[in-house]
Amino acid sequence: MSHIDNIFIQVRARLQAENIKLWEEPYYSEELGSIEAAMEDLALNYAQIMGHIDASHLKCVLTELQDNALRKLASRREFTETGVATFKLRRIDNLGGTTTMLDIKCDLNALGLQLQEIIAKKLQLSNANYVKCISGGKIVASNATLAAQQLRNNQQLMVIVGQQSGSDNQNGAALYERIQKIKEDVSAMVSSQNRMMEMEDQDGNPVFLPPAENRALLIGLGYCEKARSAMRREDYEESLLLLLEADEQFANCNSKFLESVDNYALLNLDIVWCYLCLKNVSQLPDAERRLNICERSFRRSYGENFNRLYALKGRSCPERALIMRLQLLQGVVFFHQNRRDEAYERFESAGRMLSELKVNEDQLMLLVEMGFDMSESRLALRSCSGVGNVERAVQFIHERRQQLRDARKQSKAERELQRQHFKKDAKDIDWVNPRSVCTLIEMGFTRRLATEALKLTKNDVPKAVELLQSHSEDLERAVFSDSSPNLTADSVHLAALQQLGFDEATSCVALESAKNNVEKAIEYLLKAFQSEDELKSLVKRITQLAKGDVAGLDGPSTSQQVPPQGPLINAVLSKAKTELEAYKAYKRFNSDLSQSDQDYLDLPLNQEEQLLAEYRKLLEQ
Repeated sequence: MSHIDNIFIQVRARLQAENIKLWEEPYYSEELGSIEAAMEDLALNYAQIMGHIDASHLKCVLTELQDNALRKLASRREFTETGVATFKLRRIDNLGGTTTMLDIKCDLNALGLQLQEIIAKKLQLSNANYVKCISGGKIVASNATLAAQQLRNNQQLMVIVGQQSGSDNQNGAALYERIQKIKEDVSAMVSSQNRMMEMEDQDGNPVFLPPAENRALLIGLGYCEKARSAMRREDYEESLLLLLEADEQFANCNSKFLESVDNYALLNLDIVWCYLCLKNVSQLPDAERRLNICERSFRRSYGENFNRLYALKGRSCPERALIMRLQLLQGVVFFHQNRRDEAYERFESAGRMLSELKVNEDQLMLLVEMGFDMSESRLALRSCSGVGNVERAVQFIHERRQQLRDARKQSKAERELQRQHFKKDAKDIDWVNPRSVCTLIEMGFTRRLATEALKLTKNDVPKAVELLQSHSEDLERAVFSDSSPNLTADSVHLAALQQLGFDEATSCVALESAKNNVEKAIEYLLKAFQSEDELKSLVKRITQLAKGDVAGLDGPSTSQQVPPQGPLINAVLSKAKTELEAYKAYKRFNSDLSQSDQDYLDLPLNQEEQLLAEYRKLLEQ
């Protein structure tokens, strides 16, 4: 931020406070235009009041503010007469750090796509899909009207353009294409029968949610992970777009659940951080709203003045890095609102935390040389800052790793139950919490009865226990009324599955569990495939069968059995290929991610320190 921007903030605030309208007399008239003498007098007056700003600079600022006001009035008249709205576009070059301002005209009844096309033409871009407009913290949708998305005349929009430009894009792909690929990969992983993405809390315990909500949150968290990776590369345009996509996914989740976890707070904090790094003050109202959400969430999780957090983890906990960033960003918002005293207080608080969070670089490099990851080394040193030695940091890392291993071991039964018995596409109304099922199994009830009782009581464990104790016979009738206890696998289906490459014992279990529904049995069987190579082998075998080439196949003999029919071969081949694509998506997704489970806490704080110094200096001007 420049010295002249600082002057603009102060002058604009003073004009508003004094209710001075530069587009009216004595500063402007329709006949004479801008009245120079009045403008110069106002500049001299402000120079005396403000003291540290030269009158010539103030005159330039006042003139530009007057021109902006007159342009807004003209566009307002045009909108009233024609219905055509004017948008001020702020296009930011992430690499060069430059900002371009453009005026674009478009009817509010037009679709978002039409606005994108107008901007693409103005910027001489070949593809309108490469243009992404951001308004009020949301990406302008291409298939809805501007009016329906609450865009207004004279509104300032942020524009991000993902045009192919060679070296600044991975593999020569455009930003738009990269984000589309990320979205496809995340969707493939979340849809996989092998549950490639699962949620854990920070202690390694699994988090279980109803299917639709679980899917939305997993997709949103997947976008957040890739956004964080982009932030580490300082690619804030890509990061911001992914975070806003994640925000849309989080909107499909239960608000009470979002309020109880840190993920939504961190999403909002990261979005505002991207705004700042992209030097985008046009989204200031959205930034303030998001920081308020983040602060409320932190106070719920950590207690007022974060006393609960400090009581549990001590004042050296790495979560303080997030609190420091929050206070820094709040200070920046206050500064741009000309609330300078409040900005000063936030900057002072952020500065104190920043100095306390710094780690000894020699100790950090020593831990890295010992084979520990940079991220976990930094977090360990911050957590042990009160002790201040490498030995304690090493102990902290080992204790943390053991804690995660123990939590994952203890939750193994819950995870296995989720994978084997609960459908990913089940309706939310039928969803049963695996943790609650395991609790009832530990109390001596069978899995099927426990599941039915929880389904009827909407996952209320005490009510389910009461139901199991007082109405066990009714539950048994409900569970077994439509099933055949002695059901055996259909021999024809079993032979077909064996010819496709599945072993006899697993195929029997799959058919019996699926009541001889072959398609469901195939889904069950594909869950057992634990590697990409196994799936490749299956796809190769089935492709040979589809071509009628059975001579060289390994596995069960096909000479005395009827080969599987075409529809079955196609069904298995389609599902197997889908799972294989999911494995490939998983590899791409993880290619640039941190392996630390707490990387969201690992803020090096170099940029924060630089920004803090910059804004403190501006406060002194």
